[in-house]
Amino acid sequence: MKNRVITISRQFGSGGRTVGKKVAEQLGIPCYDHELIEKIAEESGFAKEYIAERGEYSSHGGWFANAFSDRDFYGHSTQDDLWAIQRKVILKLAEEGPCVIVGRCADYILRDEADCLNVFIHASIAKRAERIVEQYGEREVSPEKRLKDKDKRRASYYQFYTDQKWGAMQNYHIALDSGVLGIEKCAEILAGLF
Repeated sequence: MKNRVITISRQFGSGGRTVGKKVAEQLGIPCYDHELIEKIAEESGFAKEYIAERGEYSSHGGWFANAFSDRDFYGHSTQDDLWAIQRKVILKLAEEGPCVIVGRCADYILRDEADCLNVFIHASIAKRAERIVEQYGEREVSPEKRLKDKDKRRASYYQFYTDQKWGAMQNYHIALDSGVLGIEKCAEILAGLF
């Protein structure tokens, strides 16, 4: 029998990571987000900072730029190596038992390997801007610009490695607006669905 896994994709600043941690806590199962970065670092030898930045974000803003930049003569990149290791680690974690996995294309990677509940957490740009200023002290660059840039790079990465559109409703079982519902209610809904 396949293990039950909640995968959480999220817009930057929507609180998806916090939702994941809270739902895992309610269910008494592990949540992998920063822990996933550590496991990938152990497996790959890549620095945690590199993995955090390149493990779910393209280095450039668009799919086309991602397809052709930072590649050798044969079309290979270190980001491709990172993708392969990340995939291996995510498959292993899902095999070990029920869990919550935040980001890193886990919904796509586990599509045939686990009993997944694929979730997309989103919120209005105003709510997300407010959250990143409050939570992370983001003030140097306009919060709205930072949100758009992070989401664009995340979408580009997702499309490049999955050939699917990030945030498209057909890729998820449920989408929750954390700006309207709140973090606690989102976690409660997901724990109930689990």
